[in-house]
Amino acid sequence: MMQIVNKIINLETKESIAIYNVTPQIKELLQETGIQNGQVLVSSRHTTTALTINEYEERLLEDIKAYLRKLAPENDTYLHNDLHLRDVPPDEPINAHSHLMAMTMGNSEVIPIVEGKLGLGTWQSILFLELDGPRKRTLSVQLMGI
Repeated sequence: MMQIVNKIINLETKESIAIYNVTPQIKELLQETGIQNGQVLVSSRHTTTALTINEYEERLLEDIKAYLRKLAPENDTYLHNDLHLRDVPPDEPINAHSHLMAMTMGNSEVIPIVEGKLGLGTWQSILFLELDGPRKRTLSVQLMGI
């Protein structure tokens, strides 16, 4: 019989732009379900974070951060940052660049479950990108299968 299991992963990020390997947490959730074949949907619940599948290698992670900073420089002019023209809370951050980075990367990934394991390649990891930290963040994980 098909199972659908919903879980939350809580993260506390430490930097303005940071990359976290969440593969171990997702593997642990998969083990708890006993699902052998199906898929897992991982989704960020924030507009200034992203998810991707790539290699978790220290020098590549620094390249990714540099690329994102070039893509949407923090000090460029953005209409979203005109806080005086919007009704915002007093602690509203100047973060248009973070929204643009997140849009470019995407906020969800679907990974196959094959014989009780994540169907990832040898060098693939599920990466969570903080683009407006430090903050408390949550990921929604939905595991489906038999």
